[in-house]
Amino acid sequence: MMHRRLFLNSTACGFGSLATASLLSQWATEPRVFANEIATSSGLHHPAKAKRVIFLFMQGGVSQVDSFDRKPLLEQRDGEMMEFDDAREFANKGTVGSKQRVMKSPWEFKQYGQTGRWVSDLFPKMAEHVDRMALIHSMHTEGVAHGPATLFLHSGSQNLIRPSMGSWIHYGIGSENDNLPGFVSIAPSIGNGGPRNYGSAFLPARHQGTPIGKAGESQLRIDYLNATGDSSSRSKLDQIQKLNRLQLDRRGNQDSELDAVIESYEMAWRMQSTAPELLDFTTESEETHRLYGLDQKETESYGRKCLLARRLCESGVRFVQVNYGDNSANPAWDQHSNLPKHADHARAVDQPIAGLMTDLARRGLLEDTLVWWGGEFGRAPYAQQNGTGRDHNPGGFTVWLAGGGVQPGIAYGQTDEFGHRAIHDKVHMHDLHATILHLLGIDHEKLTFKHAGRDFRLTDVHGRVVHRIIS
Repeated sequence: MMHRRLFLNSTACGFGSLATASLLSQWATEPRVFANEIATSSGLHHPAKAKRVIFLFMQGGVSQVDSFDRKPLLEQRDGEMMEFDDAREFANKGTVGSKQRVMKSPWEFKQYGQTGRWVSDLFPKMAEHVDRMALIHSMHTEGVAHGPATLFLHSGSQNLIRPSMGSWIHYGIGSENDNLPGFVSIAPSIGNGGPRNYGSAFLPARHQGTPIGKAGESQLRIDYLNATGDSSSRSKLDQIQKLNRLQLDRRGNQDSELDAVIESYEMAWRMQSTAPELLDFTTESEETHRLYGLDQKETESYGRKCLLARRLCESGVRFVQVNYGDNSANPAWDQHSNLPKHADHARAVDQPIAGLMTDLARRGLLEDTLVWWGGEFGRAPYAQQNGTGRDHNPGGFTVWLAGGGVQPGIAYGQTDEFGHRAIHDKVHMHDLHATILHLLGIDHEKLTFKHAGRDFRLTDVHGRVVHRIIS
């Protein structure tokens, strides 16, 4: 027989559970700022060269042979039919070795900086910063389609649900600001993994990323924030939190998602005093607006995202992902049949990224901020189906890093003479993950979480630190 008091208590908590369940999918993605159990007990594994990361994600795959990996042979043999051993062709047709038409780049390359690095006319503004970059020309990865490759880039796995890199970093070193999340994804796409690209999977849910804005929208906002932080709102929140904590207590404090909901409510309350200021760019000078391209229609959208990234880093956020893409079936840089479209995307990001680099450097932030630019894979050196575009190429592509302990002005690794496959000083995506963690003071083999009976890590059982790109 149930006593009246117990019945009322259970019923009240039941109502709280209903309210919580209806909000769970919205709130569970907002983390509470905690340094993880490993970091609080033993500190970093070694001295860190970087305190934070800005990841400039070029969704869809920028063509390396049309941007940073100049291949004169493509021009010399333009139009010739050649056989390419191609994983993408095998995935599509089940065969390899059919002949493809070699296609030169439609953009000219020029040398920039004291290092004389070659960069195409796609990125003339970014090219001015080559002496700050470590260009990695020998990247290769898993997955020949956008979905698997994008998941692999973010989580180190193609098909299993794993924590995102930002979540691993937040779990490893926490945040520097109790009023802001430690991991933010700006304008993420709903496709090709969607929330899994900033999700925490089996890590405690408080380590999930906080999305700001949406892909394809220029406006940056945090939908769940209450515009008013008055006492009556706080009183309502306190009552909801009381019910939530009763439920958590009844579950033996073992419900990670409910814990994340409780903590995210508190985080959201604290953010009400800081987030509006971060999203208010009117306090920035006109010169800064021009620097990021906010005064031009083509560059305003991505410029606002890059400027927000700088402001978030200044405020103590550890991992900021600045997405360039949309929610369409074919992501932004995915030019299978219209390679000249690359120029439109390049114009949208070139000035904002160059402005971000300049701004970070002049504010002294580049020294301990690691900037990472790249996509999920590259593109093939031949014309797809004898047309005017390039197919996916996970076998060899380029990314660049800058700041945060990276050697400036270097080029590491190389692809073959057509820019098709990485052949020298190859860097796998697992290796890149391991190197980024290393720069943050984390040993990728020691940052683990026990789940389903074994220890998991971002790099699985792979990965090596590329020490030669570290200063």
